[in-house]
Amino acid sequence: MVSRVIPVDPFDLVIFGGTGDLAQRKILPALFRRYCAGQWHDGVRIIAAARSEHDPDAFRAIVAQSLAEFAPEHAGQDDLRSGFLQSLDYVQLDAGADSGWDVLARKLTDDRIRAFYFSVGPSLFGPLAERIRQHGLATPQTRIVVEKPFGHDLKSARALNATLAAYFDESQIYRIDHYLGKETVQNLMAVRFGNMLFEPLWNSQYVDHIQITVAETVGVDGREEYYERAGAMRDMVQNHLMQLLCLIAMEPPAKFDSDAVRDEKLKVIRALDPVQPHHIVRGQYTGGPDGPGYREAVGNPRSTTESYVALRAHVSNWRWAGTPFYLRTGKRLVARSSVINVIFKDAPHSIFGAEAGRHANTLSIRLQPNEGITLKVTIKEPGQGGMRLIDVPLDMSFAEALGPENLDAPDAYERLVMDVIRGNQTLFMRGDEVEAAWAWTDPIIAGWQARGDVPKPYDSGSTGPGDAELLMKRDGRQWQGIKP
Repeated sequence: MVSRVIPVDPFDLVIFGGTGDLAQRKILPALFRRYCAGQWHDGVRIIAAARSEHDPDAFRAIVAQSLAEFAPEHAGQDDLRSGFLQSLDYVQLDAGADSGWDVLARKLTDDRIRAFYFSVGPSLFGPLAERIRQHGLATPQTRIVVEKPFGHDLKSARALNATLAAYFDESQIYRIDHYLGKETVQNLMAVRFGNMLFEPLWNSQYVDHIQITVAETVGVDGREEYYERAGAMRDMVQNHLMQLLCLIAMEPPAKFDSDAVRDEKLKVIRALDPVQPHHIVRGQYTGGPDGPGYREAVGNPRSTTESYVALRAHVSNWRWAGTPFYLRTGKRLVARSSVINVIFKDAPHSIFGAEAGRHANTLSIRLQPNEGITLKVTIKEPGQGGMRLIDVPLDMSFAEALGPENLDAPDAYERLVMDVIRGNQTLFMRGDEVEAAWAWTDPIIAGWQARGDVPKPYDSGSTGPGDAELLMKRDGRQWQGIKP
């Protein structure tokens, strides 16, 4: 089964910060893959804008090296690579000054989709939006794409929203979270709302609890300054894990369009209870064979910034009343794993006796690595006398189920950038959604600052601090393991 590629209309895409790490590692390789897939060909212009002094040919040479490293699967397709590179252009431009904007304006084409990707720090979002308007580059078909972090707290997020709203309509603003572009994340909605098997059971009557885990093996290398300001709560929980929670807990939207989906996600965030202090665990990794500890990495021997967070949350609405949601994320853990586990309740009565033990169905949705879905069901253990029960997985790996050709399915950035061109905002965060997430997050951070909480140390290469296990054991539950 090969995915059908639907071509998009010709467009101009300007990447501010086009020589930076994100553009070279993610955005431009993603565009190249879409070009190779036939999503677009002639007439498209991709213009990088940055302060560095390059001519277009020098910039194309830089991108060619990036494609060789980050899109090696197309290394032998010289014609395609040459065609893609010829679609690239470069403008030397400073977001904080007026020089270069007239040159950029002359390179843009009228009467077509025009997207501006802000692959820069948040402090430049406002100046860029202002100058796009001032220099007459904005049209009714203009879209702007902004990367996280979208604010540092509720106050800064509101200010940033207000700044962007002064120059662009909300329908033109695309706040990108690459987690929402993952194939399995989108399949959350397909699994829930496309299968009669699950949706009737998707509530507190049948679900015991839900776990959302995003574990990383890497440390803060290369992001020390940012991470010391942000920490795991701001970097991961407020956006990535919050979005996964919304997709798991949301009500069925009336239809599958951007505002209907985002309306339901917003209701989930607004229904979240404040998190109690004894329902939060913060951690900070120590040094080990794989590298220095967090404090050594950031150069602050007294740092109280968390590299790990586990917490218990509650969504106070009719569907989820009384059902806990356990969220955890951390760096330098034993394995890289992003998974959602929906643990269903035990059968109300076991006809097999106490010796059969407890057996609960679990639906595991793997986001990375090896994207797929596993449903754990209970069966009789083969070849044994009597009725002895065991749990076995019904496992669907997307690569195995859909065929190897679908290993080339669009990655998150490919899909999201093409959604920008199509004008589809379903997988992008709305301004009120971002503010609601910060309104829930800020009191948690303020609480541990007021109490003087210090993160618990945990070994690099472990599953996190021991207190996270106690968080679950107090409730008579346990984490589904992060498997190496």
